[in-house]
Amino acid sequence: MSVAKKIAVLDIGKTNAKVVVLDCATGTEIAERRVPNRVLTGPPYPHYDIEALWSFALEALAAFSVELGFDAISITTHGASAVLLDASGDLAMPVLDYEHIYPEDIQKAYSDLRPPFSETFSPALSGGLNVGAQIHYQKAVFPEDFARVRAILTYPQYWAFRLTGVLANEVTSLGCHTDLWRPRDGDYSSLVDALDLRDLMAPMRSAFDELGPLLPGIVKRLGLEKTVPVYCGIHDSNASLLPHLIGREPPFAVVSTGTWVINFAVGGDLDHLDPRRDALANVDAYGRAVPSSRFMGGREFEILTAELGELDQAAAMDAMPVAIERQIMLLPNLTAGSGPFPGGQRRWINDAGASTPQRWATAYLYLALMTETCLELIGAKGPILVEGPFSLNSNYLAALAALTNREVFALAGSTGTSQGAALLAGSGPTGGKPIDIQPLKQAGLAEYRAIWRQRTIDITDAQEPSRY
Repeated sequence: MSVAKKIAVLDIGKTNAKVVVLDCATGTEIAERRVPNRVLTGPPYPHYDIEALWSFALEALAAFSVELGFDAISITTHGASAVLLDASGDLAMPVLDYEHIYPEDIQKAYSDLRPPFSETFSPALSGGLNVGAQIHYQKAVFPEDFARVRAILTYPQYWAFRLTGVLANEVTSLGCHTDLWRPRDGDYSSLVDALDLRDLMAPMRSAFDELGPLLPGIVKRLGLEKTVPVYCGIHDSNASLLPHLIGREPPFAVVSTGTWVINFAVGGDLDHLDPRRDALANVDAYGRAVPSSRFMGGREFEILTAELGELDQAAAMDAMPVAIERQIMLLPNLTAGSGPFPGGQRRWINDAGASTPQRWATAYLYLALMTETCLELIGAKGPILVEGPFSLNSNYLAALAALTNREVFALAGSTGTSQGAALLAGSGPTGGKPIDIQPLKQAGLAEYRAIWRQRTIDITDAQEPSRY
């Protein structure tokens, strides 16, 4: 078998979808095209515009086949999505947007069905963040449509199926808070049988498996002179984690940033996770359970940008002493229903007359404090590796290093997801050296942290909203 020199990666995130081409020798991205990941309002419920994503993927792959060429295709997508296919291999039902909230009676019925946290290490989350909740909703509310379902696929593997015609499921997507997987046992949970899904679940394959060559019609449409192999694919946060599992000894932590800030405690155990605070187990590409926690930090940053406007980081850093001295604080959450403080409603403290740079300084402190809390919840130890958009945020990084009193390394210029997916198909190590972050040195930070933590204890002790 010839060794791939360039790999195309289909990378579908919750906010954007992209196709990139990577150089296998260096692991660096050499070309990219992207498009917003649009949600259609319905009917029958909010769902992803699958055909628009498919057209975009084919157009980007066709352009890259002419401009650069590629020798293999790999795939990574966001989690919390399952695809229901009919007997013809078409969608039996639209692919449900995981942020859709179900009626109270459906939530209650699912709560009575779902396995305990001790079995799945999957906390009860809002909307369809538990894939089992999605499937239960689709089956309960749309029984006639669900009766046509002949196969259930995890999301990266659906795109692999479109390219190869091969049905598959894979453990990193099944192991990301779906309620459908037992991480310690490496098998489906009792919910699969409670919902009578076992015969519908596609065969299990490794993320590293070459599922097959491109279908002949796809080869022709892309203008390729010969077919190329397509690899099974991987959940995006686990794609970000994968490069760090190769050649690095635990314990260490990975903070993977995007729409979500996903925190991994590599080398940690599952014994002290609190499901009420969005701590859970993910499953890595090798099938091993990894303690994890998260909050919607990227989405919150977008909200802050819309409210405060763009600001250069130097101005925010200059405002940091005043923000800390005045104890201007932002309390969680900007996005409700997930993260370590799911019942919190965002609140500014001591912000009267605060300037925009001071508010931005406070926002960076908030994001760093939220990350520190998440790392503490999963017992993370050792150095902290930050990848994705926040790896370019010097204020956040410096604050995180100071608050945790641990080594923090930024993996700048990398989304992590595409490089991790490319590793499945034989890419080399990712490009660029980790940047050692110098901690923020600012009088009063320890007191600021203590007061913020005390105020969030009050949030934690308050009654949480309904979470099934």
